[in-house]
Amino acid sequence: MKTSYIDRVHKWGRAWNFSMLVIMLIFPVAVGIIFRAVPDSKGLILGLIATAPMYWAVGIVETFTYIPMLGAGGSYLSFVTGNISNLKLPCALNALEQAGVKANSEEGEVVSTIAIAVSSIVTTLIIILGVILITPLTPILQAPALQPAFAQLIPALFGGLGVIFISKNWKISVAPAVLMLLLFIFVPALNAGTVGIMVPVSVLFTLAVSRFMYKKGMLD
Repeated sequence: MKTSYIDRVHKWGRAWNFSMLVIMLIFPVAVGIIFRAVPDSKGLILGLIATAPMYWAVGIVETFTYIPMLGAGGSYLSFVTGNISNLKLPCALNALEQAGVKANSEEGEVVSTIAIAVSSIVTTLIIILGVILITPLTPILQAPALQPAFAQLIPALFGGLGVIFISKNWKISVAPAVLMLLLFIFVPALNAGTVGIMVPVSVLFTLAVSRFMYKKGMLD
């Protein structure tokens, strides 16, 4: 029996994701064994109780948030390589936009996977070049004149994407934009480190508001 493309995606996606999970866990276990620095069981449990529920919640929310936008293959790649909200998601959405296909179609599945794969390869090559060139380029990169530009890289990236998608239906963008502005202005605990958590929250909020507006006939 011939295996379909999506079945192969799930087969190899699960295999590589579990393999990466094992590899990530091997390092701390090996360090603990080699240096005889096994953590205290009580401290480990208390630490997990304090932090693990947050990561479980984020993991569940991100799964339901990103998969419809990235497709199966793109999601497997993204969850292995990381940096989804800042890099993989914008690349996939831009590729889908340029190709004129939807993420939940067969064409969109392929386009999204290729875009994220290319993004991962390019990122890896840039990191390699950065490691090689970091010493000679450090004086240039630390020049005061360039610091304002580096601070605006992420806003510029999402700003460009935002213009494309907001222009399609600006009414949908008002509620999430107001919510995020109010949260980041009036909740001091929210900062650049919490963006990964707030993106799924914003997506779910946008879906809820969009559905309400659709039911009320407020969307064109």
